[in-house]
Amino acid sequence: MSQRLDRYLRLTRLDRPIGIFLVVWPMLWALWLAAGGLPDPWVLLVFVVGAVLMRSAGCVINDYADRHIDGHVERTRARPLATGEVSSGEALTLFVVLCLMAFVLVLTLNGLTIAMAFVGAALATLYPFTKRATHWPQMFLGAAFGWAVPMAFAAQAGYVPLGGWILFLATLIWALVYDTFYAMVDRDDDLKIGVKSTAILWGRHDRAIIGVFQCLWLALLVGVGLSFAMGPVFYCALVLAGATAIYHQWLARHRDRAGCFKAFMHHNVLGGVVFAGIVIDLAFR
Repeated sequence: MSQRLDRYLRLTRLDRPIGIFLVVWPMLWALWLAAGGLPDPWVLLVFVVGAVLMRSAGCVINDYADRHIDGHVERTRARPLATGEVSSGEALTLFVVLCLMAFVLVLTLNGLTIAMAFVGAALATLYPFTKRATHWPQMFLGAAFGWAVPMAFAAQAGYVPLGGWILFLATLIWALVYDTFYAMVDRDDDLKIGVKSTAILWGRHDRAIIGVFQCLWLALLVGVGLSFAMGPVFYCALVLAGATAIYHQWLARHRDRAGCFKAFMHHNVLGGVVFAGIVIDLAFR
């Protein structure tokens, strides 16, 4: 039993929570902005637990989609589906159970949030299969992760304002950036097995194009700040976020696996910086 639990733990990546943070940070940005401060405790609990469940479900369906190719990639060859420790049937069953658990939580919220949950589930299911059809799977990941933003506004405020949609777009761009750093780690392996990514599409221009999207992300967050009449603390946080983004470029300057992976992982810090700026700014109102 303990061995099976360990396999499921690795399959859902609960032993590697970075993905949870990357989903939760934008969701928290949205909840605090929607509430103008501390959100409703139940809504906050539902979204945090739901984020853990859906990120876990996303990892499961991703590994199911990649079960025949993960064994050929250095970083993923030890995943439970690639090694045969977990069967395809077990993985699909676990995926459905996790999605149902998240949906039960969503049923305690308003009708708009429930309706939007179906879109979120569809995006989470679709993303793993896009890397075979397009060089832009990172954009689909951004949509899947970022859908928690409009859902948070719907749950907390009952509607999604323009600023909420700008924040969704900013979250999508943010995911495009950090997942391209992540794809740079696997670029050599992906080229061999035919998996597509923005890292492959952009080639030697990868860091320059990432820089453009980093600037776009910051510009969109400025738009969010204007939409919600944020104060100086928020914009100071954006300056710090910009400096952090420059640091990520420095980490990936040699395009080596370790540097690119560290740049990806460090986006957890970046998300926390923006969240701190929002919370402190709203607290001073």
